Amino acid sequence: MPHELTQRQAMLVLNGLPHVGPVMLRRLIDAFDEDAVGILSGNRERLLSVQGVGDKVVQTLLHWDARFDLAREEASMGKSNTHFYAQMDAEYPAMLKELYDSPIGLYWKGDYVVDRPCIAIVGTRRATLYGRSVTKRFASELARMGFCIVSGMARGTDTAAHEGALEAGGKTVAVLGCGADIIYPPENLDLYKQISAKGAVVSEFPFGRRADRQSFPMRNRVVSGMSEAVIVVESDAAGGSMITARFAGEQGRTLMAVPGRIDQASSRGCHQLIRDGAIMVTSVDDILEELRYARPQEPELDLGESTGAPKANLLDVEQSIMDCFVGGELVAADSLSERLSKSAAEISAVLMGLELKRLVVKRADGRFEAQ
Repeated sequence: MPHELTQRQAMLVLNGLPHVGPVMLRRLIDAFDEDAVGILSGNRERLLSVQGVGDKVVQTLLHWDARFDLAREEASMGKSNTHFYAQMDAEYPAMLKELYDSPIGLYWKGDYVVDRPCIAIVGTRRATLYGRSVTKRFASELARMGFCIVSGMARGTDTAAHEGALEAGGKTVAVLGCGADIIYPPENLDLYKQISAKGAVVSEFPFGRRADRQSFPMRNRVVSGMSEAVIVVESDAAGGSMITARFAGEQGRTLMAVPGRIDQASSRGCHQLIRDGAIMVTSVDDILEELRYARPQEPELDLGESTGAPKANLLDVEQSIMDCFVGGELVAADSLSERLSKSAAEISAVLMGLELKRLVVKRADGRFEAQ
């Protein structure tokens, strides 16, 4: 070996080596009685006796210094104020330790360490305004009650979950599917900075690791694994959140889903989960009841019965259009014209006025949605 390693350094090396996944690492650690240094300096025969370990993995372990630059990694961590918490550390999330395939360590950017129950809120990257609104309100109220909100900092639902927690002055943890030094998506740079300052940005991947098809499912198992419950707000039947939901079921976490419109793709996954046994939730009280937490004595946050606008201060034609959005419906201008028997020009003018009042927004597909 190039130099003597501490157990923490050995854990950092093992975590960053290619061809050595979480399950194989767990087997190695069990076989070597939690001695990470011993794994990297172990003899070939002993390594090969571990299930799943072949010549390729042995070469990677015994010549780790050719595949992982420990000095550079430690320097990068120091410059970015990032810690590496191994499973043996008190800072490592307690619930995550329960999993057999949990990461042997986590890169942790931020001073906050989990000190309260965590609830994961996940969903589609293409969240509707309704979905973002419900997500932010759930996250905000739960954060005010003392829960830590966990999500993946992706576009859409994840972003809304973190924002809701931060706006409430609560705690939130973002679990990345890439290295902790990579901001993905790039437009979440400000959010990344806020979470790092007031919560924590977490990753099991070494610096410089880009997100890929393998890393996102690995990220999802951490999101669910460190949480008491997973709430899916919006997801297509084949969405990434369904992977998180599957992990939640396998890990024994409470799985919840928010129902939506039956004619929207973003509701299909949630309805499938509810059909298959997930708890349907329509309010924070539903969540608290299922988790057996008492609601603190504070005013109820009204989630509203519909996305329609209040009737006050609207012209009759404006209110007629807003009524078409009740229930979260997405409506095209020509459909409104036909439904209300008004000219396309008149409908377009009214919609423009409603956009200026910030009551509706035009989507990329040309349809309109109430805010």
